[in-house]
Amino acid sequence: MPTVLEKNNCKEKLKVHPIVKWAGGKRQIISVIKENLPTQFNRYFEPFIGGGAVFFEIQPENAYISDTNEELINLYLVVKNNPEELITDLHKHKNSKEYFLKIRNADRDDNYKEWSNIQKASRFIYLNRTCFNGLYRVNSKGQFNVPFGNYSNPKIVDEKNILNCSEILQSTEIRCANFTEILEHIKKGDFVYFDPPYLPLNKSSNFTSYTKEGFDIGMQFRLKAVCDELDKKGVKFLLSNSDTEVINGLYASYNIKKVFASRNINSNSNGRGKITEVLIRNY
Repeated sequence: MPTVLEKNNCKEKLKVHPIVKWAGGKRQIISVIKENLPTQFNRYFEPFIGGGAVFFEIQPENAYISDTNEELINLYLVVKNNPEELITDLHKHKNSKEYFLKIRNADRDDNYKEWSNIQKASRFIYLNRTCFNGLYRVNSKGQFNVPFGNYSNPKIVDEKNILNCSEILQSTEIRCANFTEILEHIKKGDFVYFDPPYLPLNKSSNFTSYTKEGFDIGMQFRLKAVCDELDKKGVKFLLSNSDTEVINGLYASYNIKKVFASRNINSNSNGRGKITEVLIRNY
C-alpha cells in the first residue's frame, strides 16, 4: 500500500514557492525536513503556517493550516478563493517610498476597516515584497512598521505562482486560530508540523512580533503540553525550534535532531549566518 509521501511523489507536483517571505522560513532546509517526515499519515496539520514552505513542498491532498495572524490567513483565503482578483489588484502598486509609506500606514486609518479582503491581501504581498528584508513585524497596536526596502525591481506580481498556490489550497481548511485549536480537529493517525516563533537565542534575534500578542516563554511551554497531548492521542508531530538549553530540556523525552540553518532575516547583521536549530519528533 503506497504511503502518503509516495502518493504525493507519484503525482505531478505543481511548481510553487511561498507567496510571502517569512522570518524563519524553511526553504533552505526543506530537504532535511522531508527526510524526517513520517512516511504515512492521514491528514496534514500546520498551525503556524507562516510562509508555508513545507506545506507548499509537500502539497498534501487533505490539510488544515492556521495562524493567529489575521492578515496572513486572509491572504491564504483570498489566494484560495479569489486569485484572479488578487492578481488584478496587485498590478496597481508602485515601487516608490512615498507610495510604500502611504500603503504601509493605511492600517492607522479607520477607513482600513472598509478595505475588501482582496485589497488587504494585495497590500500584504506588496509590503512583503518591498519592505526592508521582507520582514513582517507589527507594533503593540498591530500596525505594520517595517521601513521601505528601496529595492530596484521587486517582483510584486507573480501570477503563475499565485494560481498554482490557489490550486493547492483548494483541498485545504484555512483558519485564523491559536495552535491549541488543532486538538478539536485532529485524530489518531494524523500528522502535525509545528514551526512556531523560536525561543530567542538572544534579545537581538527575538522576532515574535508577527501579531501584537507575540509568543513568549509561557506559550513555548503550552506548545510542549499540546505535543504531549498529541503523543497520547497517537498523532505524529515534527517540531522546529531554536537549539537552546530550554528547548532541549523541555523536549528531552522525544527524538531531537540538530540541523544547520542560515538565518537572513535579523535586525542585527551579527545575528545572521549559519546556526543550529532542532527538529523534534515523537516517532
